[in-house]
Amino acid sequence: MYQLKVDNMTCGHCVSRVTQAVKTVDAAAAVAIDLPTKLVRITSSHDVGKIINAINEAGYPAQSIANSEP
Repeated sequence: MYQLKVDNMTCGHCVSRVTQAVKTVDAAAAVAIDLPTKLVRITSSHDVGKIINAINEAGYPAQSIANSEP
C-alpha cells in the first residue's frame, strides 16, 4: 500500500480526478482518499513513481509519505 499527500485537493471533483489519474496507471488499484487530511491510500502492485507522475500530470502535486506491503 502507498500513502501519498496531495495538498491541492479541495473538493469531490479533485478526488475524482486523482482517482482517475491512479486508474490510468493501474485500473485495478484500490484508491481511498481522505479529503480533509489530503491523504491518498493506494493498493497497487505498480510502481509508485508512475502513480505519482500520473497524479502530478493531472495537476495535483503528490508526494509519498509512507509505503508498506499489502
